[in-house]
Amino acid sequence: LNDDQNSDSDSSRLSESTAASSDSEYSRQSFNSDSSSKPSTPASASPPKTVTFDELMAAARNLTDLTLAHEIAVNANFCIKDEDFPQNSFAGTVKQIVHKAFWDHLESELNEDPPEYEHAIKLFEEIKEILLSFLSPGANRIQNQICEVLDTDLIRQQAEHNAVDIHGLANYIINTMGKLCAPIRDNDIKQLKATDNIVELLRQIFRVLDLMKMDMANYTIQNLRPYLQRHLVDYERTKFQEILEETPSALDLTTEWIKESIEDELSSISDESSSPGADSSSKPIISPTLVLNNGYLKLLQWDYGKTIPETLITDEVRLQELREKLNQLKIIACVCLITNNTVGAAIVDVPDFADQLKRICVPLLEGMNKKTFDLKEALNAIGVQICSKVNRSLTERGLPTLNEEMHSNLMGQIAHIVEENNPVSSLIDKRIQFFMRSLLGLPSFHKCMPTMPGGLSVIQTEMEFVGSQYASIVNFNKQVYGPFYANILRKLLFPEAPMGKAETEMPTN
Repeated sequence: LNDDQNSDSDSSRLSESTAASSDSEYSRQSFNSDSSSKPSTPASASPPKTVTFDELMAAARNLTDLTLAHEIAVNANFCIKDEDFPQNSFAGTVKQIVHKAFWDHLESELNEDPPEYEHAIKLFEEIKEILLSFLSPGANRIQNQICEVLDTDLIRQQAEHNAVDIHGLANYIINTMGKLCAPIRDNDIKQLKATDNIVELLRQIFRVLDLMKMDMANYTIQNLRPYLQRHLVDYERTKFQEILEETPSALDLTTEWIKESIEDELSSISDESSSPGADSSSKPIISPTLVLNNGYLKLLQWDYGKTIPETLITDEVRLQELREKLNQLKIIACVCLITNNTVGAAIVDVPDFADQLKRICVPLLEGMNKKTFDLKEALNAIGVQICSKVNRSLTERGLPTLNEEMHSNLMGQIAHIVEENNPVSSLIDKRIQFFMRSLLGLPSFHKCMPTMPGGLSVIQTEMEFVGSQYASIVNFNKQVYGPFYANILRKLLFPEAPMGKAETEMPTN
């Protein structure tokens, strides 16, 4: 974003804020064009074609546009930030060396007798273009003034006669920046006015101009968001259709994802039909909606080290965060269930005791998604604090504390949560999956939530919040990619049926 921002400042104009794309190679036409001019359903099957490098790059660019548009629309906190390379990194070191060499060279030229102004003139020309990019159409007076004062040909003629008022030009630039910048940059403008060294002043002018471009881009994003939110379904579907036309293999991972879900459903039906009294002669009937919902449930246990289905790339980070949050909630529920079962009646009547246990677990499970996080060590620490909490509660009510056997048993069960096929962990995991599956089956999860399964009451508030986020992602994804899923499901479930146009929407329930 920052690189494109520097090379295409025109897209940040204030007056184009509802039609521009915040400097990420968006085409304004893609937002302003009639969505009906592009087919909203996937194209029918066609022979494979050879994909050229240009077509592949165009598809990648489309995917970038699609991902960025989606992020702007669904993430209210999305903005461009002023981030630089880490100071001690290789890239940061190279950047410092190159920049220092450039500004040292400029300083040596200006210190010559007579001064050499060619590089300085090029900088003034670049500054002029940046300032003009901040103007809205109709700002003719200030536009003419900028072009007149920073007239490159005139400055070059003055340079030939050693008559360039370089400090006067810099002061004019600073005053103009002060008129055009956001209030948050007023202090930066004051610092510029206090800088005497002309080379350092020019360097700082470019730094503040970069910040102003970032401000303008974020203003554009802020104004673009409502438009994208209104038109995002049509935009994403049309954009993905373009990607599919340029890259026919763009649904391969999605097809495999749905195929695995069908195989899981067939396996489940086969297990049921093999049970006593089941009718094994009838052909199994598979619900496309159920297949799709089961596929979405897989995303909550997805190994995000491998590539996610293409149609879910725009929400990959959000889905990964939900999975990590559910893993944390699962451990909290396991700890509370184990504690209740081990200690039993001695703590059952203690007000808010489950919440107290949760408050012990949460900070110790912070950063659980990081590779350096040691879950076993965290569970041991949780076990120690839980035992201490239980003993303190028992002592306060005049009851005997945990004996050595109960203490060891409680510590051991908490430590074993991390083990594969742990019965408590498996039970809680099934109940979480059941709640999420029930959530996807509701016609409107905003109006009511499914009943919380037993053992999850301690994390009910968090589960409902995570579940709402998850259901919103799934339902929006169905709206956008329903026609593509319909074609894939038709091919996989009914290969003998003639192909027709896909439905424009998949059922959201």
